[in-house]
Amino acid sequence: MRTIPAHLLPVLMLGTVSQLAQVVLLRELLMVFHGNELSIGIILAAWMAWVAIGSGLGAAIAERTDRVLSVLLLNAAALLPLLAITVLLIRGLRGFFDVLPGAYLSLPDIVVSSLLVVAPACLLIGMQFVLLAKLWRRNTASADTTGAGKTYVGEAAGNILGGIAFTFLLVHTLDSFQTVMLAGILTGAAVLWASRRTATTDAAANARLRATVMGLLIAAGIATFLLPHLDRWAYDLQWRHLAPDHELIETHQSRYGNIAIARRDDQYSFFRSGHLMFSTAGPETTAAHFEEQEAAVFAHFAMVQHPQPEQVLLIGGGLRGTLAEIVRHPGVRVDYVELDAILTRAARPYVSDATRAALHDPRVRLIHADGRVYLKETPERYDLVLVDVPDPATAVLNRYYTQEFFAQVQRRLNPGGILVIGAVSTPGLRGPAVANRNATLQHTLARVYPQVLPVGDRFLIFLASGPDGRISADPNELQQRYRERGVRSPGFSEPHFHLLLEESKLRRINWILRHHGRSPDAHLVPPAAAPFLAPPVSEQQQAEPALPPVSDRHFVNSDFRPIGYFYTLMFWGEQTRTGHAETLERLLQIESWWILPPIAAVFVLALLLRVFGRRGNRRPDRQFAVGFAVFTTGLSTMTLQIALLFSFQSIYGFIYEMVGLIIAIFMAGLALGTALTQRYVKHKASTGTLAAVQLTIAVFATLIAVVLPHAAGVESASAVFLLFSGLTFVSGLLNGLDFPLATESFRALNRRAERSAGMVYGIELAGACLGAALASAVVAPILGIVACCLLAAIVNTTAFAVLTVSRSRNER
Repeated sequence: MRTIPAHLLPVLMLGTVSQLAQVVLLRELLMVFHGNELSIGIILAAWMAWVAIGSGLGAAIAERTDRVLSVLLLNAAALLPLLAITVLLIRGLRGFFDVLPGAYLSLPDIVVSSLLVVAPACLLIGMQFVLLAKLWRRNTASADTTGAGKTYVGEAAGNILGGIAFTFLLVHTLDSFQTVMLAGILTGAAVLWASRRTATTDAAANARLRATVMGLLIAAGIATFLLPHLDRWAYDLQWRHLAPDHELIETHQSRYGNIAIARRDDQYSFFRSGHLMFSTAGPETTAAHFEEQEAAVFAHFAMVQHPQPEQVLLIGGGLRGTLAEIVRHPGVRVDYVELDAILTRAARPYVSDATRAALHDPRVRLIHADGRVYLKETPERYDLVLVDVPDPATAVLNRYYTQEFFAQVQRRLNPGGILVIGAVSTPGLRGPAVANRNATLQHTLARVYPQVLPVGDRFLIFLASGPDGRISADPNELQQRYRERGVRSPGFSEPHFHLLLEESKLRRINWILRHHGRSPDAHLVPPAAAPFLAPPVSEQQQAEPALPPVSDRHFVNSDFRPIGYFYTLMFWGEQTRTGHAETLERLLQIESWWILPPIAAVFVLALLLRVFGRRGNRRPDRQFAVGFAVFTTGLSTMTLQIALLFSFQSIYGFIYEMVGLIIAIFMAGLALGTALTQRYVKHKASTGTLAAVQLTIAVFATLIAVVLPHAAGVESASAVFLLFSGLTFVSGLLNGLDFPLATESFRALNRRAERSAGMVYGIELAGACLGAALASAVVAPILGIVACCLLAAIVNTTAFAVLTVSRSRNER
């Protein structure tokens, strides 16, 4: 029976710990950043940048010492407490910024804080890779970079283990401190085990280090009993900076995010991953609060739009009071879709008596499911569909404001059925961001529904129906229906119809929203002021086909170009932080052709190095070509990962629980690709083979760009998951094929194994760092998710061309 090599367990634990730490810190930072997905790429970019720098430090250390195990023991001893300290720093992060309670951190704040908090842990993790690669090479007595390739495979296998363990076990059983403490203990134990089984020349020093690590492991084991108390104290610290006027009542871990319930006087607010979902007055309150009044206005104005609603679908909003108002109307049957059963269970003691009664009403069917997945799978038809979710301030919420979702609803409406959805606004649509966002909703709805009517002032209610529906703007007609049904509500009365449908305000809002977004620079300037005497809404509707066409790129919100989410971030930035919206507005000016100058510059540089750079045996053109290929592989695979992650989220739903499994699938492909190259490619230093891989990645990225727009039409949630899992796996496979080829190509040029491994690992991570930041914060929301795939195709095609230029005639 073959014994397990001493170096294998630390390599597996490196991948496992890296995965666990990355997912936990990502989730913790998303709490601070209000669930803003723009920050996902920035967080991942910061992670990979520091791991790349750490791998460079590891390479420098590995070339200067043979005491690899001693350095690894020191590394493990430092990492054990550092991960828990990092979580604690993240919980208190908002205290370092001068921001108002509840305000969003700006994009520069997100960049700076992400870079600072993850730096220490990532440097240590990056160092481990090169040190373990040298340990593997030394133990197998090899002179080439096969040790690095095997370490790469082992780390990927550890990532798979960590992703699966987190997704199916740890996320449901341990808090963040317990998870990272477990990760640190695993690392220390693995290195300790390896050091005991490996003969070294520095036995005395190793013995002292082993005793230190053992003591830390024992202390960590004892400390695990105190970690739940630390977790609660750290949440209290976080909420003192996030909402100092609120008392944190309780928190719950859900598969969809961390749920927090906070109280201010007799008002309870419910947050998911730091983002406010809704607020409500407690059961002890007798008078309706503003939140209940807002829910009542939304519900009753929607209900009377249909002359006789019988089948009603409510997506979200039931716990804030909308459901209780709907069931006041006689003869209705309500399907209430609420995503999270844990949220419903946690909220029950704190919502109003009317809401609790509505949840038990026999006419109400409570369905815990994703609203979009439910609409795909249900055979039911509805007279009214009310979508009562928060503004599209995240990509998750934006999926309820896209053209694809509106089309899903349209297929589930009975003849004459009406969709009702709302969004925060400002009086007169003051401010370019809110005008852009609400005009985007108007134009997106108009792509699906012939009749669209926005109503309101500080909160806009959008009514949409097919050609056989009849949306009414007559307050007398709606008031009569309300009266005939005998509805009585403490938060709503008949005069509300006249306030909502005040003629001059209605005409002005409709004129602005119908006209804005029809010029090339409309997204960069405030909307034109409505005329003093705007035409009646009916005339505006008739005249709309004669207006200039809408700018699809900037004013039609879709799953694959979530521009509405970007405008919402700009709007909240205008409300809470000086300079935040201006930063995002500058990003709006980016054009797709901007990729051409840097691509041309790279190609010209490759040609110049090919012609003038050769001096004897030196091949700077070859080094540049291989380095650029590694960089583009990291950039393109991460760009594709962001594109697939965002697309999967838009179509399938929340990825909060699934992110570990998705990364594990990617790593499984990466491990297989590296193993295949190690086993079957004899001449790994061939740049021709490396060039072929670059071209294959470019073709695959183009294929994804073609496939993704059709994925939204797949009805089965299981089929969607299988499709995206397959694409993610192949993406990892192609990345894995690249690594051994690149490391051996570098070693053929510089004859230094550790330097080559560290260089390739670092360059690939640097490319991934840039790809994550570009795809998440710029390309996906502004140019579209398909543009992410095309970016990957372009850069890898360029890498193929550069490698081809660097090859000699004999090599060709």
